[in-house]
Amino acid sequence: MKNTKETKNYWIKSIVAFLLVLFLMPLGHALMIIMEHLTGGHLYTLAFIMGAVGLALVIFGVFAKGDTKQTLAGLFGGLFIWTGWIEFGLHYYARRFNTMAMTANGSIIPIEQAEQLAHNAKQIGEAFVFSKPEYVMMPATFGFWILFMLIYIFSVKSGCDFLMWCQRVLFGKRKDVIVLKPMTHHTSIVTCMELNVMMWSCYLLLMFCYDPNFVGDRNPIIFFIAIVCLVGSVFIFRKQLKISSWGYNIRMAIATVIVLWTGVEVFIRRGLVKEIWIEPMAHKTEMWSILISFIIVAAIIIINGIVLKKKRTKI
Repeated sequence: MKNTKETKNYWIKSIVAFLLVLFLMPLGHALMIIMEHLTGGHLYTLAFIMGAVGLALVIFGVFAKGDTKQTLAGLFGGLFIWTGWIEFGLHYYARRFNTMAMTANGSIIPIEQAEQLAHNAKQIGEAFVFSKPEYVMMPATFGFWILFMLIYIFSVKSGCDFLMWCQRVLFGKRKDVIVLKPMTHHTSIVTCMELNVMMWSCYLLLMFCYDPNFVGDRNPIIFFIAIVCLVGSVFIFRKQLKISSWGYNIRMAIATVIVLWTGVEVFIRRGLVKEIWIEPMAHKTEMWSILISFIIVAAIIIINGIVLKKKRTKI
C-alpha cells in the first residue's frame, strides 16, 4: 500500500492534541469554582485581569513566529477571555441583578435555594439539576451570535467544514462570488475565535434545549443531540488524524473536543456522568492527575512543535 501524506494517520500527534484541549475542559470548570470559593471580594477583579491576560496572549500570538506558538497563544488566550470576561461577566451581572436559577422542570428559584436543594439531594444520593443564573442569561445573546454568523457565512472563507457546508447550501454555485476572499488570517485570532464561537454556539444550543419553554431536558431530542455530537466528534477526529502539523492539528482538536463535550454535558445533565470538576476540593487526587497529565501533554507539544522545530530549522 502507498503510504502517502494524504493517507497517513498521525495518531500520536492527534491524540496528544486532543488530550491537550480535552484536559482544558474540566480544568477550566474547576478554575471557575476555585476562584468563586477562594478569592472572596476580589473575584471579579481577578476575572477581569484574567480576561486582559487572555487578550494580551492573543495579541502576542499575532506577532509570534511559528504556527504552533500562534495556535497555543490563541487557545489559551481565548480560554482566558471566555472564562474571565464572558463567563464571569455574565456571572457578575446575574448576581448583581438577582437573576434566578432554573430547575429541570422550568421552575425559577433563587440561586441560593437551588444550591441548597442540590446539596440536600446529594446527601441522600440523589441529583437536583438546575441551570445557574449566568447560563440562564446566555440565550439572550442569541442576536449577537447571529451577527457573528453573518460575518462567518457571508464574509469568511474558513476551513470549517460546517461553515463551508452552510455556504454551499445557501449560495450554491454563487459561493465564490458572494464569499470573494478570506479576511486577514492571523492564526492566533482565528484560534481564539474558533474556541469562543464554538463554545458559545454549543452553550446556546444546550440552554435552549434545557428550557422547557422550548424543548426541556427530558425530551428525547436531547439524547438525539448528544448522540449526534458524539458521533460527529468521531468524524472530526478522523479528519484530524490526517493533519501533520502541530498547530493545525490542535485547531482541529478544538472542534473535536467541543463537539464531544456538548454530548458529555447532556449525559452530565441526566446524571449519567459524574461532574467531579465542579467540586475540585473534594476530588483533589483526580484533579491533580488531570492537571499533571495536562502539563505533560503541553510539554510534549512545546518540545516537539516549537523547540525541536527551531533546532531543525537552524540545521
